Amino acid sequence: MDIIWLGHGSFRIEIEDQILLIDPWLTGNPMLDDAQHEAALAGVTQILVTHGHFDHANSAVGICGDKGIPCVGIFDLMGFWEQKHGLEVIGFNKGGTVKLGNVAVTMVNATHSSSEQTADGPRYLGNESGYMISGEGHTIYVSGDTDIMADMEWMGDIHKPDIGILCAGGHFTMDMARASYAAKRYFDFKTVIPCHYRTFPLLEQSAEVMKGELKGVEVIELAPPGVQTELTPGQSEREGYMPLDTYIEEVMTLFQQQPTPEEVCVEFVRPFRNAEKDGKVGEFMEMLANR
Repeated sequence: MDIIWLGHGSFRIEIEDQILLIDPWLTGNPMLDDAQHEAALAGVTQILVTHGHFDHANSAVGICGDKGIPCVGIFDLMGFWEQKHGLEVIGFNKGGTVKLGNVAVTMVNATHSSSEQTADGPRYLGNESGYMISGEGHTIYVSGDTDIMADMEWMGDIHKPDIGILCAGGHFTMDMARASYAAKRYFDFKTVIPCHYRTFPLLEQSAEVMKGELKGVEVIELAPPGVQTELTPGQSEREGYMPLDTYIEEVMTLFQQQPTPEEVCVEFVRPFRNAEKDGKVGEFMEMLANR
């Protein structure tokens, strides 16, 4: 099984006989370079969508239409896309389970919102949801966008997921502290992968709080260097910053290692990451100030 983070809330999960794309936001995703789209889509068999917001569903219709693969999600949204775009869909609802080849996917609750903007204002796109994805002896809880819910207690008890993919960026969803609380109180995860953070400045930029709270749990996060993007105007041309395509290629390689590294650090950032341990904080702070 391989779980590959495509930035923000998007994931590629290779499990059993399926390659699942979760909440694909490819075009316009600041965390995913256009050059990586082909690799992200290679061999995909199904797309799962947790809700209709653009940063989770923006690429789903185009991918499903171009590749002729099913889109899986809440009944209301799937019915709308089937009628409007002629897609092959699998629409179901919370509490339901569908078999995608040898993989079982159960839809579970989330608490958020789900709509798209139109000329006449927001259009409702069905309820938000999460998923329990089971195969190869593991169950993965994909939270989608949500806050803490009392429902998480029975979800953890019934499904017993050992891997949690948890939104943790704050502002629109749980932050790192709230996601950590949920993980400790309601679940018995062996591995947690935070997502929906770092993409924009108003979201949390580090998973250090989660790593401090979840002792004994493998928390996998990216430790990015300065990367040439336009998240900050002019950053894409700054000397001494890592080219985005090089960064993404190295990160994808690290994510496919078995076991997954506890912290995914590209070589470019490792000296900065270890500066305190190596007694070089002053040296690196001066270097950063002169960039």
